[in-house]
Formats: sequence, C-alpha cells, structure tokens
Amino acid sequence: MVITKRGFILGATVVGLSIVGVTGAGIYLSKGQAFLGDSPKETVDEVWQIIDRQYVDGTFNQLDWKAIRKEYLNRSYTTKEEAYKAIREMLKKLDDPYTRFMDPEEFKNMQIDTSGALTGVGIQLSQDEKTKKLVVIAPIEDTPAFKAGILAKDIIVKINDKSTEGMNVNDAVKLIRGQEGTEIQLTVLRGKEELEFKMKRARIEIHPVRTKEQPSPQGEVGYIRLNQFSANATDEMRSAIEKLEEKKVAGYILDLRSNPGGLLYASIEIARMWLEDGGIVSTVNRQGESDRQSANHKALTNKPLVILVDGGSASASEILSGALQDNKRATLVGAKTFGKGLVQSVRGLRDGSGLAVTIAKYYTPNGRDINHAGIIPDVVLELSDEQRQGLSRDRTKIGTPDDPQYAKGMEILLQQMTAQKAQKPQSTQPN
Repeated sequence: MVITKRGFILGATVVGLSIVGVTGAGIYLSKGQAFLGDSPKETVDEVWQIIDRQYVDGTFNQLDWKAIRKEYLNRSYTTKEEAYKAIREMLKKLDDPYTRFMDPEEFKNMQIDTSGALTGVGIQLSQDEKTKKLVVIAPIEDTPAFKAGILAKDIIVKINDKSTEGMNVNDAVKLIRGQEGTEIQLTVLRGKEELEFKMKRARIEIHPVRTKEQPSPQGEVGYIRLNQFSANATDEMRSAIEKLEEKKVAGYILDLRSNPGGLLYASIEIARMWLEDGGIVSTVNRQGESDRQSANHKALTNKPLVILVDGGSASASEILSGALQDNKRATLVGAKTFGKGLVQSVRGLRDGSGLAVTIAKYYTPNGRDINHAGIIPDVVLELSDEQRQGLSRDRTKIGTPDDPQYAKGMEILLQQMTAQKAQKPQSTQPN
C-alpha cells in the first residue's frame, strides 16, 4: 500500500476521530484484500497482517508477534463480535492507544465525520498511556464542550452516570455520541476538583481559520487563529494571509492554542506559507526510512511572526510550530505543547470495519522527537486555572489584551516589528 504525505493523519486526531472528525482528503482509506473468505477469523488475520507490515515498532513492543498470530488464529470465532473483541485484545498488547480497531458502525461514523461536520459535543479525547485515564486534548471553539467550560487536560471520570474507569476511547465515543439536541453530562477531574458539565449534543460545522486586524504603534497586526488542521485549513489559511498582506499588516500572531492537530499535509503546506526555505518535518518508519519535507521558496510573507501555543496544541500544531521555531522564523509564546509525535494511517477492512495504525514517528527539522516531551516555547507563560477558565467562559477575550498570552505575544511582536523597521535602509532623495 502506498501512502503519500496526504495519506497521513496524526495521533491526537486519530484518537478523537469519532468525536471531532477530520476531512476525508487526508485519510488513506483502502479496502483490505480478502485472504481466504469473509469469516471472522479472516478479519483477525487481516488485522494481524496489516500490523505485521506497517506498525512503527518492529519489535511490536517486545512481543513475539508471530506467536500472537498463532494464539489468536487457533481460537474459534462463531460471530464477528467475538472476532472484534479478540482483535481489540490483540491490539491492546501493543500498548499504543493510537493503533485501534473500529467496528463497522464506528468506522462508518468516522467516515461521516470526514465530511467536515460532526454531531457531538466538540472534544478530542486521548487515553493516557500510563494511567489509562480519558484525557481531553482540547475542546473545539464554539462547540457545546467549549461553551460549557471543558478545558484541555481535563480527565473525564463519568459520562452521564457511568464511570470511565477501565473504559477505552471507543467506548467513551459511543456514550458521548447521540442525537442532535439530546443532553449529556460529563464529569471531569481538574487537578483535585471534580466538576460536572451539562450540555446538548449539536451538529458542528468547523471553519478552522479566523482572522482580525489589531492596530499597534508599529502598524497593523494580523491575528490568525487556527483551530484544526482539516483539509480546508490550507485554503482558508492561504486566503487569510493573502488578504492581510493586501491590507499591509506589519506583523502576525498565529494562535495554535487548543489546536489538537489533524492532517499532516495541511501542517506542511501551511508551514510553506510562512517559511521560504529550510526543513519542515521528517517522518521515520520502522525501517528507518525518512520522508523529509521542506519549504519550497513560496512563502507568502516574511514579516515578523509570533506563535501562541499551549498544552492543547498537539500533533500537526507541533509540526508547524516546531518547524518555524527550529528555522528561527517565529517566536513561540505560551505553555509546553501536548507532545504527540506519531503518525497514523487509517484503512477499511473487507468486512466494513476499519483500522488505525501507527506507522511512523515525526521529527522537527533539528531532529527533535517531541512525543511526550512536547515543544517548549521560546517565552514560557503559563496561565493559571482561573485565567484559563475566564477565557473559556468569555471567548471574546481570546486574542485581546485581556488574554495574557496574547498580550505577551503582542509585546514581543512589537519589539520585532520595531527592530525590522530599524534594519530597513532609509530612502534618500537625490541631491
């Protein structure tokens, strides 16, 4: 199976696919080839074969993967459900929450989500690899979860009245999903405090890019907030920069806070809009083969740039911010990013189910592996819980002087704009 960079999606998005959704252009979906027939056992073997060929870790988490095949194919399966349970059990041995099986209903829901709209509450979930707790990567702006006050890093402990103890992401998705307009209650652990949030499920249209102009003593500043790296993010970002360039802005603030990621190719193409030359990202599979992506000398602007990041900035957000930081094209302001350095491919299986497989790790241009470690901003400014909750309650303050990270970013950007003006040669009149 050949997968181009447009066929990659990144870890944080895969875990939340059934809740948040991504657009279809960036997902490689292919029908698996039948081996002997359509028996439940053959579905088990099909999954095993895909993992055997593609999984990023050639040791399979120090497992004897061939012995596992023998173990699971020696079992008898009378129903598909028995086979699906066995597949999930088999994959759990990899200890990788991003390599996951989707039954036909789950896979169909994921494909529906790729239309660019979704029905749910608007959060992306991850499962902490050590504690196995369900962790909110980020709420999506203008969604029920965002308006209710759910924050990145919240731990979901109950869905309605059901405890999430021992629950995986797939099971959580089934409970969180439901008809538009129906109510749901999420109980979250935030620090040591347990909080309850009631909200109504909604159909959510996602427009990933928002812009505004902000006056400053050094000229107009273009503020761009990117919420998700969906397929239309590239076109919307290009249009935003071109319009702001026409208005002669003197510098930019790019806000990637609470952006949980999305499509790999979108992060690469958007990086090229800001970066004239230099590396962007490299992906490395288990054979050590590296696919390096670089700028293509088609940057739309070279004006000063500050990027805002936080703990909800994940995967594709980290590729973009890491590339621009390594190339000294932007100054990063905010808090350490989430730390997702894995790439998944998603494919359909012959019986209508689906499989997401971690196939590669990615590295910044300077070779940084940010998985778990995240990216440290050039200027670290953590928000207090009170500040975060205040911005969540009144989102009109985001990207204003009442937003501490934005205010710090603007301060730094004005310094850079002043320095750039001072470096420009002064025009002289002929004698």
